[in-house]
Amino acid sequence: MALEKKKGGVLPPDGGWGWMIVAGCFVVTVCTRAVTRCISIFFVEFQMHFAKDYSGTAWIHSLVDCTTMLCAPLGSLIGNRLSCRIAVILGGFLASIGLVLSSFATSLEYLYLSLGILTGLGFALCYTPAIAMVGVYFCERKALAYGIAMSGSGIGTFILAPVVQLLIEHYSWRGALLILGGFVSNLCVCGALLRPIILKEEEACPLPVDSECGYDGKPSEVNSMLTGKVAGIKSEADGNLPCLQSMQEYSFLLMPDFLVLAGSFFLLATGCSLPFVYLVPYALDVGVSHHNAAFLMSILGVIDIIGNISFGWLTDRRFLKKYRNICYLFAVGMEGLCCLFIPLLRTFVLLIPFSVLYGYFDGAYVALIPVVTSDVVGTTYLSSALGVVYFLHAVPYLVSPPIGGWLVDTTGTYTATFFLSGFALISSSLLLFVAFIIRHCQRKQKNYPSEDPKLESCEGNQVDYYSSKNKDLTIIIPATS
Repeated sequence: MALEKKKGGVLPPDGGWGWMIVAGCFVVTVCTRAVTRCISIFFVEFQMHFAKDYSGTAWIHSLVDCTTMLCAPLGSLIGNRLSCRIAVILGGFLASIGLVLSSFATSLEYLYLSLGILTGLGFALCYTPAIAMVGVYFCERKALAYGIAMSGSGIGTFILAPVVQLLIEHYSWRGALLILGGFVSNLCVCGALLRPIILKEEEACPLPVDSECGYDGKPSEVNSMLTGKVAGIKSEADGNLPCLQSMQEYSFLLMPDFLVLAGSFFLLATGCSLPFVYLVPYALDVGVSHHNAAFLMSILGVIDIIGNISFGWLTDRRFLKKYRNICYLFAVGMEGLCCLFIPLLRTFVLLIPFSVLYGYFDGAYVALIPVVTSDVVGTTYLSSALGVVYFLHAVPYLVSPPIGGWLVDTTGTYTATFFLSGFALISSSLLLFVAFIIRHCQRKQKNYPSEDPKLESCEGNQVDYYSSKNKDLTIIIPATS
């Protein structure tokens, strides 16, 4: 670190210790996302033990997901102000304690606090900083690195789903939660791997080029405006400088492209969690055995891995790199279509294709979320942007499973629940598609000569802030204390 400071920073290594960062992030996704998915295996056990309905039991899974996403900005803040290493180690400790305390639960309300709030908070402190560190260490092979790192959720689900089922059978749900608490403590070891790195400001991974990625927001204008305000106010109110620095860190919130992407993420979060919560209960409801129902989650998990890595590798290819956003919306749309067909699948043999297709496209879009976000805001703001992105998942993750449970209780079937998931995912994809079409039409209009000479001269003087050929491009990195 001292050497990096003397040299003024280093280039993104695109390898070296970066692969250890990927390995650490991989285990973080296993211990956070895979464990969260496996909570659905406890669904029937909790319902039978505490004699509660579907919607009341579903709040446990909702609170874990909601707290993880709601506190994501807190994880980004601790990672930015202290270090990602400290954030992940602290989060691992809290998550482990939460799972251990959950093994002594005497009511659903107890589980709401211990498993839902405390464990979810620990996951939040680990998840965002670990993902952001991968983006700092990689530039050219960023999508592949993220594909490998995010595949931990799929591999973890594939391995943990049958293991958790066996643990429940041999040690009851209390013993299974206690063992999971010890397993999740490995997050502290992952945090120790996250060695900080300081990038050269002038040599940092360049912001995305408009012609390649399809984004033409101009954060440089916002940065210049905020930097000017900071400079003007600094002499008058030095005590407020940390607040102004925080404003500069979140300047990407004024970008129209990020706002559209945020709306798409909100709809995505509304639908994506429901199949993970209700696939096992639905399979049991149509007569599938407990082992086969858990095996469906394992299939989903292993195919998720293929989606993570294959889409990460493909979108790093030159011929697809400029179409990353198209690949993302295609994956989300196909996932939504899968959910619309699941009410027709009422045997184990027919549910296998669903697990295969849903798992593949789920892995595909999950690997592209940080990549697409980075393409919009740039590497400099990736940690803060991911905190906001995952924060947007909080409310849908909180209310979607209980709404799905209410639909099951009201209708007596799972059809409405899976339709809700499918339509939400398709709407998320259509929102980005409409934005893409509008932007494409605007570009075509710009190619035609304007009848107004004043407008022509104005357009001719515009600067391409995102072009890597622009030698005056500067990336402003907020000062940290």
